[in-house]
Amino acid sequence: MNMYAVPNPEIPGCPPGLEYLTQVDQLLIKQKVELVEALVGFESNNKYEVRNSMGQNVFYAVEENDCLSRQCCGPMRSFTIHVLDNFGQEVITVTRPLKCMSCCFPCCLQELEVQSPPGNTVGYVIQQWHPFSPKFIVANEHNEPVLKIHGPFCGWSCLPDVDFEILTMDEVSKIGKISKQWTGLLREAFTDSDNFGIQFPMDLDVRIKAVMIGACFLIDFMFFETTN
Repeated sequence: MNMYAVPNPEIPGCPPGLEYLTQVDQLLIKQKVELVEALVGFESNNKYEVRNSMGQNVFYAVEENDCLSRQCCGPMRSFTIHVLDNFGQEVITVTRPLKCMSCCFPCCLQELEVQSPPGNTVGYVIQQWHPFSPKFIVANEHNEPVLKIHGPFCGWSCLPDVDFEILTMDEVSKIGKISKQWTGLLREAFTDSDNFGIQFPMDLDVRIKAVMIGACFLIDFMFFETTN
C-alpha cells in the first residue's frame, strides 16, 4: 500500500497545499517517539506525522524552538510548528506565543494562530476561561468565532481515550471531536509521545480543518506534554 497520500490538483479558493483536506473527515496525528527523551528526560522539538484513515502520510509537522525554551518553559513554551506536505513544501504554520498557564487567572489564557500558506492567516484557537474544564473558541481569519471545543474535567478522563468535543457556537450540535488516544503503558509512562484523532464534517471549510490541526497541537502541549 502506498504510504503517502496522492496530492490533489489545485481547487479554486482553497489555500495551496490544503486540497487533500477537502476529501477527508478524519485525521490521525501521531507524535514520533523521541528516544533521547525516553532515556534521559531531555526535552526535544516535537515532531508529528499527520495520516489519513488508511494510515497514509498526509503531512509532516515539526516544532521550531530553541533548547533553552524547551528545557526551561516545558509545555508552556512558545512555538512555531511547520506543517509540510509529502514534497517538503510548507503548507501550514502554527504559532503560539509564550503565556503562563493557570486555570485560576483569566489573564493567562492560551491562543495560537494558524496560517496557510505561511503568511496568510486562516484562523485562531483561543482558550476561554473556565475553572475546571478546557474550553476553546475556533475563529476564522477575521477572528470571528465559528466553533467551540469543550474538553473533560481538567483535561482528563477515566477512559483510555480523552475526547475534546467540537461544537457549534450555540453548543446544541456536536460535529466532531479531537481525541487523545491511548498509546500503551510504556509510552504513556516513559515518554510524552501521543496519538490524536480528529473528526470533523467532510464539508467543513478547509481553512477551519487546518485550524483544527493547530488546535490539536495546542491541546497536546497544554494537557499531555509532561516531563516524565
